[in-house]
Amino acid sequence: MAVQVKAKTDYTEGSIIQSILKMGLPSMIGFLAHHIYAMADMYWVSRLPNSEPSIAAITFITNVLWVLFSFNSLIGPGSVAIISRRYGEKDYDNTERAIKETILLKLFFGTLLGLLGWFFVREMLMFLGATDNVLELGVSYGKILLIGLPIMYATYSFFTAMRSIANPAIAMALMIGSNILNAVLDPFLIFGYWIFPELGLAGAAYASVISYSLTFTVGAIIFGTKYTNVRMHLIGKTSVSLKSMIQILKIGTPALLGEISFSGSRMLLTPLIATFGMSVVAAYGVGIQVFGFGIMLIVGIGLGLSSLIGHNLGANKVERAITTANQSIVLSLGILTAFGLLTYFLGGYYMSIFFDSPETIAIGKEMLQIWSYGFPAYGVFIMLEQIHSGVGHNKPFMVMSVIHGWGLQVVPALIVTSYFNLDKIAVWWVFTISGYISAMLFYVYYRRGKWLTVKV
Repeated sequence: MAVQVKAKTDYTEGSIIQSILKMGLPSMIGFLAHHIYAMADMYWVSRLPNSEPSIAAITFITNVLWVLFSFNSLIGPGSVAIISRRYGEKDYDNTERAIKETILLKLFFGTLLGLLGWFFVREMLMFLGATDNVLELGVSYGKILLIGLPIMYATYSFFTAMRSIANPAIAMALMIGSNILNAVLDPFLIFGYWIFPELGLAGAAYASVISYSLTFTVGAIIFGTKYTNVRMHLIGKTSVSLKSMIQILKIGTPALLGEISFSGSRMLLTPLIATFGMSVVAAYGVGIQVFGFGIMLIVGIGLGLSSLIGHNLGANKVERAITTANQSIVLSLGILTAFGLLTYFLGGYYMSIFFDSPETIAIGKEMLQIWSYGFPAYGVFIMLEQIHSGVGHNKPFMVMSVIHGWGLQVVPALIVTSYFNLDKIAVWWVFTISGYISAMLFYVYYRRGKWLTVKV
């Protein structure tokens, strides 16, 4: 009797919009779950007696983690491009090899950067403007998270790999499960409910490390079963190699430089924002979470799109890849326009969930209303980034990140505050206007079509 082989999922056939939604929606839901957890994390922390210093500490350490997580882009974009392209070519042995290589690289770099961050976290927070109680809270919170950085890095590779082999629903389930566990652990570890110790802000960090560790374990187990389109074996038909790992790093290097530029510019803006007071920093931290919620809508769809474009080009279906990309840009514009409208009218309500101070709520509401005008532009910008990332063409994002972060945000923000003596409102408008200029420049480059000719 012939052995039946499980049919591999193929989204390079049929309705394009259905393929986008089938690949993108699970990714979007998974990332939304992650961001809802981040906001829940902020909510529980806001219930502490020293809530504003604690939220300010998270805001500062988030900027440090942004820089360290930039190195995730050294590996992530290359892995998406190679895994999805090999899967589209139906070369499943080399697909498995690329997944293994990605996980090994993530563990190595996560360990290296986690150690570096652990030893210098105090100095980085001081550079950002953290002082006194906020500084001490940030150091203790950050050191715990940095211990878990290798597992966090590698866990994201499971999500990425599952999307790249057309198993986005499994990636979604893993992400949702991880974030539910994280959210459940938060109050128990922060406030010491039931048999757990009362750890305060540090409890939120321990909850994250525990949930990522369990998710990593479950992800490794699932990849060894028949439920994924590509199964990982302890010893595969094609062994890992240094040469192919270097290829992943080469593809990701421009993306790394772009992410460092973006996160570095945000890091440099944080001390500027801190000059307006800790209430502004706290409101800014919550505002970033609200803004990030909208961004995650597009990032989730975009990550599914990256793999889908890789599948189409791997199957040599160029016209389908173009149509898929164009429809995704329109979709991103519509989603973030709607989210911008909600944010404009509900900005004050969002802030009141986290703060009792009328002054802090008013600061946050005004900030979100100004930012909301720029949401549609950021939706297009991020989708364009994901399109180029999906084919392993990351140099345009690197260039645009430098232009956007430094030329259109840092320099103008310093000019309006230092030379024209304008306040934080001018900085919020700089963020919004820069989004439109960057999106237009990136779209003009996208229309040239060079992304269609990239080989990996």
